[in-house]
Amino acid sequence: MRLSDAARASLPGDVAQPGYARTEQARGIVHLGIGAFHRAHQAVYTDDAMAAGDRDWAITGVSLRSRQVQEQLAAQDGLYTVATRDAEGERLRLIGAVREVLVAPDDPQAVAAALAAPATRIVTLTVTEKGYHRLPGGGIDTASVAAAGGTIYHYLSQAVRDRHAAGAGPMTLVSCDNMTDNGHVLRDGVAALLDGAARDWFERDWACPSTMVDRIVPATTAADLDGIEARLGVRDEGAVVTEPFRQWVIEDRFATDRPRWDVGGAQFVADVRPYETAKLRMLNGAHSALAYLGLGAGHDYVHQAIADAAVRPVVERLMRDEAAASLDAAPGQDLRAYADALLARFANPSLAHRLAQIATDGSQKVGPRWLEALTINRARGVDRTATLTALAAWLRHLCGQAGPINDPMTDELAALWGANDARGMVDALFGEGGKFAARWQADDAERATLVDLVERT
Repeated sequence: MRLSDAARASLPGDVAQPGYARTEQARGIVHLGIGAFHRAHQAVYTDDAMAAGDRDWAITGVSLRSRQVQEQLAAQDGLYTVATRDAEGERLRLIGAVREVLVAPDDPQAVAAALAAPATRIVTLTVTEKGYHRLPGGGIDTASVAAAGGTIYHYLSQAVRDRHAAGAGPMTLVSCDNMTDNGHVLRDGVAALLDGAARDWFERDWACPSTMVDRIVPATTAADLDGIEARLGVRDEGAVVTEPFRQWVIEDRFATDRPRWDVGGAQFVADVRPYETAKLRMLNGAHSALAYLGLGAGHDYVHQAIADAAVRPVVERLMRDEAAASLDAAPGQDLRAYADALLARFANPSLAHRLAQIATDGSQKVGPRWLEALTINRARGVDRTATLTALAAWLRHLCGQAGPINDPMTDELAALWGANDARGMVDALFGEGGKFAARWQADDAERATLVDLVERT
């Protein structure tokens, strides 16, 4: 038997259920790119808001390519479970916010109708960065958009035109993808496909707030589905697995009303950028440090590396004393509490997060995660030893001693190591005219410290 509205009464009592009448909720949100992350993140916040008394925010999900999610949820009346796991075990929650899933290539008219419906006031998106067709130097690759067809910009610009013609009112477009200034990128892409009165109306009355999102949602396995079925007593093909932590920071700029996502812990703020930067330097920076230090120590997973008495102190100092010191926190932004939450997440053994995955593309990551903080902290007189230790671990990682290197600069960096000792390598990358000197040019003391750290084995 599959999970469904009819099967809800038979579910075990320890499964949390939606605290509202699903059939009484009109659809106020269309989500583009419905996948596991959305179902464990934005849909959960929306479920919380409706359980708290908000009305008419049910979600129409849209898959832009695959039929998989529609096949998973259509037979289940849109219901699915979120399995939250940590060291204390697994908790199951039934989510009722998603009412329908459309497949855009199969029925583009239905997608257009959902976007044009007067009841729809918000569109959320999780389409990954490539779905925004950005140029390497910034801006939208309009030629790529035109060649691709059926992009988010095509659907959204048509929604602007349809709603303008029908007098249906403006909407708020909320990008939830991991991309700096995601709201501005989305606005530029939609505007590029508009002209005349429709473009004027879009730029004047529609809103595209920037956001920052965070939650680990690994791919659901067959073993996960079997285990959840054993607990539910029915089969849930749409189940997702995640961690307890979730974060959603949203620029408080909406064209009309909005759900009380803050009931579930979302933060509405004037400026998302301080939170984006904190995530980049504290979370992502610590992740990279764990990857290179952990792999060098013979570990495979994040939870193993953070439990290593030689690794954890370095990562904790990098996060608390160095990355946090490089930030200008927003009012009310508690960086100490954020660091506490991150360390607890890293130690969670129930969601195996491979260090090798985090270690990929290091040449693209060290700049924003570490080098910018090094430059800022040198000017502020802050000790930088932990960050330099992590940077040295990355340089040693490039020798391939801990496994294959997955990086767009692999050949170039390997050639540099082949032609240089540690001092020459540091100079080639971070000395005057070095490959990364535009981000951070090491002074004499920093170069000496980094060389010493690299030479340690």
